[in-house]
Amino acid sequence: MALIKSISGFRGTIGGKRGDNLTPIDVVESASAFGALLKKQHPRPKVVVGRDARISGPIVHGLVVQTLLAQGIDVVDLGLSTTPTVEMGVIWEKAQGGIIITASHNPREWNALKFLNEEGNFISPDTGQAMLHALEANEMDFAPVDQLGAYTQGAGFMEKHVAAVLAYPLVDRALVAGRKFRVVVDAINSTGALIIPMLLEQLGCEVVLLNGTPNGQFAHNPEPLPEHLTGLSEEVRLRGADLGVSVDPDVDRLALISEDGTPFGEEYTLVAVADLVLQNRPGNTVSNMSSSRALRDVTVKYGGSYFASAVGEVHVAMKMKETQAVIGGEGNGGVIVPDLHYGRDAVAGLALFLTGLARFGGKATEYRAQFPHYVMVKDKISLPPGLDLKAVLSRLETRYASEEYATLDGLKIDFPSSWVHVRGSNTEPIIRIYAEAPTPEEARDLVDKIKTQIL
Repeated sequence: MALIKSISGFRGTIGGKRGDNLTPIDVVESASAFGALLKKQHPRPKVVVGRDARISGPIVHGLVVQTLLAQGIDVVDLGLSTTPTVEMGVIWEKAQGGIIITASHNPREWNALKFLNEEGNFISPDTGQAMLHALEANEMDFAPVDQLGAYTQGAGFMEKHVAAVLAYPLVDRALVAGRKFRVVVDAINSTGALIIPMLLEQLGCEVVLLNGTPNGQFAHNPEPLPEHLTGLSEEVRLRGADLGVSVDPDVDRLALISEDGTPFGEEYTLVAVADLVLQNRPGNTVSNMSSSRALRDVTVKYGGSYFASAVGEVHVAMKMKETQAVIGGEGNGGVIVPDLHYGRDAVAGLALFLTGLARFGGKATEYRAQFPHYVMVKDKISLPPGLDLKAVLSRLETRYASEEYATLDGLKIDFPSSWVHVRGSNTEPIIRIYAEAPTPEEARDLVDKIKTQIL
């Protein structure tokens, strides 16, 4: 059981004791700390709230909404929704903030509160630190009875989200419809079941929906990795589909399966979308330090400059704004289209991917083969009790001092034809070790070598 309070939000397992897990008391304290910050900045804040379909969602959602109302904060409640929909909802509603209730890719026993600023972006590290301070200093206060917040039930926001994506100039609705793609969707029993078929049907696709009841009873591990998508791969082959689509429970990550049942590669979701965007709008790109070199290669091909950020959507978004990037995201299948909003969006990513595939004219496997080829191995180890991660990284830095390396986020070591990135997770008590190389054997060997040196 765990509770992680960080500048990225509040995430934990349901049940247990206050302070050790995400209990109702922790939920109320977290929401009210965010509310306290908003009330310092605005006399009558408005907050947009939405949740994924997790089993604990209705309880956490109810606590959050009622806490904000008790603070005198107006709430626009989207109910079952997606992370990118809530992000766009903050903009549409001209709200001062947003709260998304989701633990993203974590298993069903987890839930979390993610906080958005008035631009629909995840709050900055400084704001996150201020919220932690408000919590520790017990700065939360509540409104008298005649100043309680007003409640509005939001309707039609996912429909508005899909409409905005379809109206994006680089999405070619007619071209995609002309291909009549057959698409199998694994919605992992969450809100992807509500929005992904809606998008695909309006793009003229034939949709086969798997795990389509949004009840939080995840049919398998909800992180959209190849080892968790074997059922989707099999269905794609059996049904003669053109594509398999998987999203995580809050629909900000997009993983794809090619027509032969093989993974398109979560790293290559962003690469393929970037290739389409850069053909039409040459410019800069951004991804985090743990993402594939293929994005850099594609960017240079079209005359742009590639920039790396620390891991985390907020860091990618900040770097994109700084460099005026035309496309960016994270190699976990997270695509950020800045003209829509600065958040990972599987809906926008899928519409752009299908446009690129339709324009290419061939099969998904053939489309994938045209991009630079790298293989990534993503591994992790539990953070051993008492391990000083800073000291470990310092020792590794000394060991590899003759190589090109960066310490922006953990330690990334760049070799001539490969790289390895070691960092502590922002969301789990683990150390992540990612490596990329021309072959799976080289990437695996590099990860194993670093694991041995850590332990």
